[in-house]
Amino acid sequence: MTEQRAPGVRIGGASGFWGDSSVGPVQLVEHGGIDYLVFDYLAELTMSLLAAARLKHPEAGYATDFITGAMRAVLKPALARGIRIVSNAGGVNPRGCAEALRRLADEQGVPVRIAVVEGDDLMPRLAELRALGVSDMQTGAPLPERVLSANAYFGAQPIRAALDAGADIVITGRCVDSAVTLGVLMHAFGWQADDYDRLAAGSLAGHIIECGCQATGGLHTDWERVPDWAGIGYPVIDCAADGSFVVGKPPGTGGLVSTATVGEQLLYEIGDPAAYLLPDVTCDFTAVRLRQLGPDAVEVSGARGRAPGPQYKVSATYADGYRCNAQLTVVGVDAVKKARRSGEAFLARTRRLLAQAGLPDFSATHLEVLGTAASFGPHVPQPALYEAVMWLAVSHADKRALELFAREIAPAGTSWSPGTTGVGGRPSVSLSIKQFPLLVPKAFAQPAVTLDGEPLPFAMQAPAAPEAVPVPAAGGADGIFGAQPPQPDWVEVPLIRLAYGRSGDKGDFSNIGILARRADYLPLLAAQLTEAAVAAYLAHLVKGRVTRFALPGIGAFNFLCEAALGGGGMASLRNDPLGKGMGQVLLSMPVRVPPGLAAALDAEAGTAADAAAAA
Repeated sequence: MTEQRAPGVRIGGASGFWGDSSVGPVQLVEHGGIDYLVFDYLAELTMSLLAAARLKHPEAGYATDFITGAMRAVLKPALARGIRIVSNAGGVNPRGCAEALRRLADEQGVPVRIAVVEGDDLMPRLAELRALGVSDMQTGAPLPERVLSANAYFGAQPIRAALDAGADIVITGRCVDSAVTLGVLMHAFGWQADDYDRLAAGSLAGHIIECGCQATGGLHTDWERVPDWAGIGYPVIDCAADGSFVVGKPPGTGGLVSTATVGEQLLYEIGDPAAYLLPDVTCDFTAVRLRQLGPDAVEVSGARGRAPGPQYKVSATYADGYRCNAQLTVVGVDAVKKARRSGEAFLARTRRLLAQAGLPDFSATHLEVLGTAASFGPHVPQPALYEAVMWLAVSHADKRALELFAREIAPAGTSWSPGTTGVGGRPSVSLSIKQFPLLVPKAFAQPAVTLDGEPLPFAMQAPAAPEAVPVPAAGGADGIFGAQPPQPDWVEVPLIRLAYGRSGDKGDFSNIGILARRADYLPLLAAQLTEAAVAAYLAHLVKGRVTRFALPGIGAFNFLCEAALGGGGMASLRNDPLGKGMGQVLLSMPVRVPPGLAAALDAEAGTAADAAAAA
């Protein structure tokens, strides 16, 4: 039976990215019993795409799905129920988004007060940025010439001000993903700018729901245990004034809310869990606790916070030449060998053509055969497949070179391997867009709020001076969890038997969270999942440093892998440019356990397989 809890503020997370399903907003409004509906649409790549769209059409530059899908479906019923809405759908044109929403409201005969948060777009101030001498916060490189977008990551205070002033709907440009939730909680509970523990808790609440169904069973390691994917429920959080909250979902929906599914999302893309840097607060999630209250109800508590830093992160993107991807399917005996030889022939031919045209070689190439567990590198023997997909991606400074490349994919259907199919049309040539993260003083980028088109004066509350980051406990994770080195008679099992995992990206960094299935596995994992061991296992993918962080509150590790994604985002030529599969690769890593535990794990796996087959 679900434990009863005093009612708090209920917030539904309706979208995790631009392109998420249209079912979330309707489900949450009709069945979620929510007070607020929040949407997260933006990523670094999304901002550059929106900026490019606005260059072609000045009225564009926002997430159109918010208007044509979500709001068209739920604007009237949401306002009738008193549900207020916060969304960063404004992208690089929040005013344009608000104007489109106003037209929709007029069409539906719905009176609505709309606030807009602006000021994050720094493209008109590139000359000032250059004068500041800004540089890439990871590499130290200077700001490139061909910048496509530059947006400061604002926090929750302007959202709170808009809600305090009576806005029904708040539309922002770029803000940190969790700010749409934290702004609601600051408004609802009157939290101040120096209530750091509460701000950290509210930020964690926002982090849990910012990716939609990833908190309710989406991408869960034990995917077979997640019921009804088609009807999966979007997350609902019930937040108390002290910052604790319960994660759930609308009744009668599919999916799964457990300490494992919530723990996986907690670990997602957080970097150092003791210093998760946000505009409003520096969060420490190392002591967070998860408690299963009942079916599909998990309580989250224990977040701590301290003062934020004096700077805003700015995510700029820039064009660095062009890129093109080619794919074709090969069927039959020796499909893998044939697909690989097709890719090699494709490269050889186009390189000759480039030379004949007086063009230099490709700046980068990447050939792999999909279906062969290529992401696992040397750890999985190549299977004998009768169907495989050639993936060949290339980049070049000159668009003409890649247009030549694109023309040469079709001849593979008659020139090379028997069984070649699935070529389709010519692949498109696109800009190679790379991220450029930098920092600016908070005084440089000031948020501005309007309500129904009129300026809304508000004062940003200045936090205290930031404190020094605490020194980790001696011995790191080994000291925290009591590392237990393997013995000679121990046997190997894959890590997935002992842990859950999830991975994601931050530019060219991959973040892999590993959550122990049971607390007594932690000493085994602490001893064997060292930084050196993980770096060695992922050496075919990770070219930089691996750093391990511990989260003793939930019994987990977070691995930050640098230079891991071939540049990341649209700059990467890999089939997995966002590192979504890297957690799965690490979960295949063999770890050694006592023979008795290995036998118990085998029996458990057999029981689970039987249950799945019966279902």
